[in-house]
This record gives sequence, structure tokens and C-alpha cells, in this order.
Amino acid sequence: MSPVEYVSGEQNGPQRIDIENITNANKCDFCSAQCCSYITQQVDTPTTMQEFDVLLWQIAHKNIHVFKDGNGWYLLSMTRCTQLLDDNRCGIYDTRPLICREHTTSACEFDVPIDQGCDMYFQHYAEFDAYCRKRFKTWDKRIEKFEAARAKEAAKEAYKK
Repeated sequence: MSPVEYVSGEQNGPQRIDIENITNANKCDFCSAQCCSYITQQVDTPTTMQEFDVLLWQIAHKNIHVFKDGNGWYLLSMTRCTQLLDDNRCGIYDTRPLICREHTTSACEFDVPIDQGCDMYFQHYAEFDAYCRKRFKTWDKRIEKFEAARAKEAAKEAYKK
């Protein structure tokens, strides 16, 4: 394999390294702390339009992505760990949480970026909305039904007065 540029800390700049020389033991030396740049939260598998609509609302927020892999559906919040040092090392390594201790370099984001390691990955509202429209042929009718139910309820309330 040919050398590849990887970022090794914000101050040191890119380094050219041979991929053959990267091992699980030294992988972190060349990484830009990709595993510490987001958090995920597994969500119940969405099946209804309402459940997909909630995910659509969530992905409308800044730095929120949605993905599905072999383990299920997840919300992904793109947010860097506040405990990372300038060299991308953990500033609380000795007292880090268990989830950090459980993470291994045997299959990490250095090998396969998160957007390539899942079945479906949505970074933007428009992408997920297009998926929902394809999945549910009556996607836009959910709004019509909601507005009709709201109008009916308002009419009931007005009649009571």
C-alpha cells in the first residue's frame, strides 16, 4: 500500500505513514480522535410515520445525524469530547468512563468511517425526508390528517362555547 496522510494532533499537522505499519496498539498515535468526536444513542426501530417524523424533527437540529446498522437505529450527535487534549489524547485517561474503556481499536473509525460502516446514514433533513417520502407513499397526507384533526377539535371547542 502507498503512504496516506493522517492528522496526528492539531499542532503537529498531517503525517505520511505506511498503512502496513499501523497496528491496533499504535493506531491512536495517528488518529484524529474520530471516536471522541460524536456520541450515539440507540433508538427504538421506527415503524410508523409518526416515529419517522420524530426522527425527521431530530435531524433538523444542528449536528444531529441518523443512521441504521446491523444493531438498529441511532441518533448521532456530532460533538467533540471536552476532555480531549490538543494532541487528541484523553485528558482523563486514568478516570475515563467505562464506555471509553470498552472501546477498542480492533474495528474503529480509523479503519471505517461511521458513514461507511452502516446500512443507512443521513446527515441532513432533506436526505431523511426523501427517504421517508420513498418509504411512505402517503408521507404528505400525515400533515393533512393532522390539520384536519386539529380543525375538527377547534370546531368542537368553538361549539362548546
